[in-house]
Amino acid sequence: MPLTQDIDRYFEREVLPYAEDAWIDKKKTKVGYEIPMTRYFYEYQAPEKVEDIVARIHVLEADISASLEKLFAEEK
Repeated sequence: MPLTQDIDRYFEREVLPYAEDAWIDKKKTKVGYEIPMTRYFYEYQAPEKVEDIVARIHVLEADISASLEKLFAEEK
C-alpha cells in the first residue's frame, strides 16, 4: 500500500469487503517498503540433465570404490 495512505482506511476499503473477520495486529505494523529480491533479480537456470548427474555419480562411485579397495588392501 502507498506510504501516503492511512492504514486503517486502506484496510477498510481493500481488505474488509473480502474478509469480514480480518484484523490488524498494530504491534506488527511496519512502515516502509519491501523489495522482493528474488522477484527482481532471480535468473532461471535450467536443471542439469539426469543423464549427466547419473554419469557423475558413477564416476564418484568408481573413485570411492577404488579408494576403499586400496585402503583395505594396504591393511592386509
